Order: sequence, then structure tokens, then C-alpha cells
Amino acid sequence: MRLFVTLLCSILFCFSAAAPASSSGWQQAKHLQAELVSEYQTVQAGQSVLLALHFIPDEHWHTYWINPGDSGLPTSIDWQLPQGVTAGPIQWPTPQFFSIPPMMNYGFAGPTVLLTELKIPADFALSELDIAAKVDWLVCEEICIPADASFRFSIPVTESAERSAYAAELISKAQASQPQPLALSGYYDIAGGSFSAAIAGLPDEDFQGFFVAATELVDHAAPQQLLFSEGEWLLRQKLNTYFTQAPEQFELVLVSANGQGYSLSLKAAEHLAVAGQRETSNSGQALWLVLLMAAAGGFILNLMPCVFPVLSLKALSIAGNSGQRKQQQSDALWYSLGVVLSFVALAGVLLALRAAGAAVGWGFQLQSPLLVAALAYLLFALGLSLSGLVQFGLGLMNAGGGLTQQKGAKGSFFTGVLAVVVASPCTAPFMGGALGYAVTQPPALALLVFVALGLGMALPFLLLAYIPALARLLPKPGAWMDTLKQLLAYPLYLSAIWLAWVFGRQTGIDALALLLCGAVALAAACWLWGRWQLSQQGKAEPVFAVGFVVLALWLVWFATPTGPVATSAQATAAHWQSWSAEKQAQLQAAGKPVLVNMTADWCITCLVNERVALNTDSSKAALALYDVTYLKGDWTRRDAAITAYLHQYQRDGVPLYVLYWPGQPAEVLPQILTPDTLRQTLERLSKQ
Repeated sequence: MRLFVTLLCSILFCFSAAAPASSSGWQQAKHLQAELVSEYQTVQAGQSVLLALHFIPDEHWHTYWINPGDSGLPTSIDWQLPQGVTAGPIQWPTPQFFSIPPMMNYGFAGPTVLLTELKIPADFALSELDIAAKVDWLVCEEICIPADASFRFSIPVTESAERSAYAAELISKAQASQPQPLALSGYYDIAGGSFSAAIAGLPDEDFQGFFVAATELVDHAAPQQLLFSEGEWLLRQKLNTYFTQAPEQFELVLVSANGQGYSLSLKAAEHLAVAGQRETSNSGQALWLVLLMAAAGGFILNLMPCVFPVLSLKALSIAGNSGQRKQQQSDALWYSLGVVLSFVALAGVLLALRAAGAAVGWGFQLQSPLLVAALAYLLFALGLSLSGLVQFGLGLMNAGGGLTQQKGAKGSFFTGVLAVVVASPCTAPFMGGALGYAVTQPPALALLVFVALGLGMALPFLLLAYIPALARLLPKPGAWMDTLKQLLAYPLYLSAIWLAWVFGRQTGIDALALLLCGAVALAAACWLWGRWQLSQQGKAEPVFAVGFVVLALWLVWFATPTGPVATSAQATAAHWQSWSAEKQAQLQAAGKPVLVNMTADWCITCLVNERVALNTDSSKAALALYDVTYLKGDWTRRDAAITAYLHQYQRDGVPLYVLYWPGQPAEVLPQILTPDTLRQTLERLSKQ
């Protein structure tokens, strides 16, 4: 069969070479061949032209519809056309169902043609119409392979247009494969956890299935109900797990028993319209709940090991201002402002990258080894300062450690900034859902959720400053403060060690050794700078101090690899395997139960869950008893595949635990696991 297809394509390619104005020629990719064909071989100004993107995948392989279903990606075309020439949307054929339990996908098997209409302006004056397109697609069987290709050709512009004989049959078949558009529309409703629609005036056909173009509206794998009653077709399907908002209007494709498709527009019922009362009310209720959860998540961040040492600096400052209530309140307000603005700034960067198509998620700042190393240096230098080795002034470290130690507004503000930078990767309870909700909403609403996170994190200090009874519980200033200051250096050292460990997991043991050498150089720089601060004489100490800082930074830069680093933990772990989308799909296709754990070394919650609930003898025995394959995805460094997987479950950070049981929908486990969570869940699923 492949030989026949190859010979056929070769013949077609030779034929197209004789008429270069109407075809780009064939492009070969893995498991798929593609060409771009024009309806006309000569065109004239003011006319419209159909272009056909022609796919021939290998046998059993398929591409995807505009709504791919539970997984997959639709084909996209980026046109580069002369000024004034415009391209319409892709005209999709009637899709097919691809059942891959527990998922359902929509797409096309076999030769497929996607049409696009070009409109040439009446004042088009060029002698040739240059057409270029960058096409991205995903072709799948049991595994999926993303690919792209560039197509380019030119069509002469003449006084009269001439159709291409080569393209005529291809475009005719493409138009026949498209659903017949119907000059009618229906209405749909959302109630009882289901999508429902009532459509009158449809052709006299026995409809067997339907496709909704709106993503994340219906549960694609759930059974469809189609019933004809009193002149109307009634459609119903369970809502998608990640349904958030009813679209105002979308395309519906109905398929009859003989395979003929019909397309029409479905509109939201009046009470579901964007401005409708129910949607507004429900959104408002959901928003209040999400804001409350976000604030709770921010509050709990204060208890995380990665942020507590930084917050101790602010607690020390408040203790030093006991008896000066106005100063306490001012410090608390400025600290809160630093926290909130930092959350908003990080959220703004995240949303901007998301809008630009970057695959990032919450906590992404600690996916950069260079930033991890810089934070480790910063916390180590702060610890040396608390130990009395050096007092940072307006020098090199003033932008980081010195700002946090200054009294008044500036010190309080930058303590809040530093707290957020090291705290945000520690996704705490309540935080994951709030972030997942935020990134699916408009930017203004998403930023409001991040403001709630910041206010929750700053709440303890606001309470200390504005409730005198709590503030009076703080001890009086005295000599003990200098001792406490020195003791608080040790949590900072431990935090620096944790960051160094994350850096080592990201880059390898050799790079970690260079980071530690850099830490020694940084300690020498602080010691020299401290000596100069005491004497205020000579220039050698400051020069050598700066030299040691430069050496520390150069060592980190030199140590950081550009590619992924394999860890020994992956090689020695016996009860789990590295996750990949292909491996997961293969296991599910074979009917195997699968546990997916998305984690990262900088995620404290992830590490605790693994120690307490996943790496225990009880959990290992349960996995073996029920023959569950345990897959672990490591998001310590940026991984676009893992980010896309997180987005499938409306998550923007780790941890995420998903259990796939044959014949059952995927089950998302809680973010905080108990020792019995996994065993009890497996027992329940095995009995269903």
C-alpha cells in the first residue's frame, strides 16, 4: 500500500512539475505527505481563489479537526501573501470519531483536503500572485508526531483567469467531503451537568452523531443522545470536566447514518448569553470562591520552608519597631505592596508569554538553572550578612540583600519582592485550582486572582501591625535581637543548600561542584568587603571582592548546560518510569492502569507527597498488586510536553497526580496526599 501511495505521489509530482503555477509540489514528512494546490493556474484582479492543502497520511494515521477532542492539535496555516490579498478560515471536511479509551478524538484518516479561500483586491497591480504558507500539523496513530512544512509558489496575474485541470478533481472532492451548510440555527442550554440542544427544520435524515467545534464544552468520550421528537432533534451530552464558560455561539456538525455531514450554528440560550443573568451570577459566585481559595493559598505559603527564612527578616524588623505602631503599619503596608506587585508582575509575564504561545507555567522562574544559582547566592550572602561577616550598603548586593535589610519603606517593599520570588514555586493547597482558573480567564480577572494570592501571603504582617493585641505579643527590643539575627542566618543557609540541590538536579554533579566553588568565592568577597567596611581604607579589598563575585558568577555561567541532564535517581528508581505522552498512550491502549505524577525538585509539596505517600512500602505494594505503571514527569527544567499535559487538567503548576483506570474516566488525586490515598483509590476503582 505504501509503495502504491509513493508511486502515485511521484506521478502526481511529475504532473505538477508541468504546471508549477498551480501546485507547490509534494513535501515529505514522517508518516504524511502534503502539497498546496491552487484552483486556478492564472488569476485576475478582483477574483477569489480556492487553495487546497492536500494531506496523504500513512495507513492508520490521522490528523485533527478544528476541535481535536480530548487530545491532539488542529492543523494551522500561517499565510504570507502580497499586500491586499486576504485568506479566509480553513474550510474543514466532516470529521471522524477516533476512540482511544478513555479518550475520544476528532479528525481525519486517509487523504484529506483543507480548503482556504483567497480574495484578490480589484486594484491588484502585480504580474504574479506570490503565495507562501507555513503549515503546522499533528499526525497520530498510537503515538503522535508534530511536524511543519513551508509551501511557496506563484500564479501569473492575467486579464482572464484559467482553472487548473490538475486541481479541479481534488477541489471537487474536497467540497463534497465538507458538511452541507444549513441556513438555520439552533439554541443550546447548560443544565444538570449536561449540554442540551433542540434543533428544528433539519433534513429528513437519521442522524447518528454530532461534533461541537467549541473545545472543552462537552465530555467528548461520553455517550451522545440524539432523539427526534415533535419535529425537533434533541441532542445531549455530558459537560466536559474542564468546562468553565458557555460560548455565545459555535458551529455544530451533525452526521447522518450514510456519513453525510450538515453544519449549522448553535447559539446560547438567552440566559446563557455573555450578558445573561445566570452566567453573570454563576461567574460572580465562582469568582468569590476562587478569590477566597487564592487568598488561603497565599496565606499557607508563609508556612512553606522555602519562604519562611525570608519572612523572618520582616518579623525581626517588626519586633524592632514594637511600640511604634505607625512604623509597624507602614512597614506592613509596604511589605504587602511588594508582595502584591510582585505576584502581579510575575502573573503579567506569565500571561504575556502564554499569549505569545510560550509553554510555561507557575513556578517557571525556578526552571532556569541560572536563576536558581543566583537565588542560592543571594540567600547565602544574606546569611553571611546576618552572621555579621558583612553589612551590605549601596554596593553590588544592594539590589537584593541590602534592600531587604534597610529600615522603612524600601526595605519592607523589597523583602516582599524577595519573598514572592522564592515562594511562588511552592504550590500550596488551594493554590493550584486558583491558578488553573486564573489562566483560563481574561487578563484583568486573572490578575485579580493573583492580587488575592498576594494579599493572603501578606495577611500575617497586616494582622500584626493593625491588631494591637497581636503586636503586643512580640517581645521588647534588646540584646537578644542580635543573637536572634545570627540564628536566623541558618534557615537562610539551609534554603541556599536546597536551591543548590535543585541546581544540581538540573545540571549534574560537576556543575554543582562549580556552584559550591562559586559560593566559596562569594564568601571570600563578603569577607573582604566586611574588612573594608570596618577600616574604610585602601582599595585592594573592594577590588578583590568584586573580582571574587565575578568569579562566582562566571563559574555558574560556565557550569550551566544547555540541554537536559540525566539524573542517577531516574536510573536507580525501580517502581517508576519516566513519563512521556507516547509511553502513556501505549500503556492505555494496552489496557494498563497508569498513575502519572507531575513533579519538580523545587516543589516542596511534591517532595513531601513522594516521601509520605508515593515512595512508601504500602504504596509500592498497592501499585504492584493492581499492576499499575507509575510514570513520573520531571518539570524541574522547562518541558513543553509536561506544560501541555498540565494545561489539559487546567493546572498551571505542580504537583499533579492523575490515575488512569481502564474503562473509567481519568481521576485527579488531591494535591496533598495521605499515606492511604493511593491504596484506597486503587481499591475503589478495582471494584467498579
